[in-house]
Amino acid sequence: MTLELDIEDPAWEALDLAALAQRAVAATLVHLGLDPELCEIALLACDDTRIAALNADFRDKPTATNVLSWPAEELAAEAPGGIPDLPEPDFTGEIPLGDIAIAYGTCAREATEQGKSLADHCTHLIIHGLLHLLGYDHIRDPDATLMEGLEIEILGSLGLNDPYNASDGP
Repeated sequence: MTLELDIEDPAWEALDLAALAQRAVAATLVHLGLDPELCEIALLACDDTRIAALNADFRDKPTATNVLSWPAEELAAEAPGGIPDLPEPDFTGEIPLGDIAIAYGTCAREATEQGKSLADHCTHLIIHGLLHLLGYDHIRDPDATLMEGLEIEILGSLGLNDPYNASDGP
């Protein structure tokens, strides 16, 4: 797997983000039946100021958020709750999936508020962002149910709790 990691905010240095991201991405790709060795992803580890600027530029929402994704191609299913198409290798034999940005400040604050470790919360958000690259979304209720179910399954395969169940402690 090619995971291009760009750490802009030095606060990320406290977390072994490269290992965490590799583990989250590999688990997600294997769960969906994709060969991680063929896939390419770029991950920007930034601060709230940078992600707010990206959110303003690409979503017209000038506020910080936890994670953003830019898929290399549109894979979403047309029918609500439908499973997106799997990406195909390009002419090089690799599968470019797209880019993800994750913001330290928002992630750290959310982890604290939710009583989770930063590592577990970031693992969830990387999986969430990668699912967006793969055509999953949560705007329509059936799509949200599908996406959240996958997140729970993938996190479970990593030994992590259901992030949507408030009774699951850290």
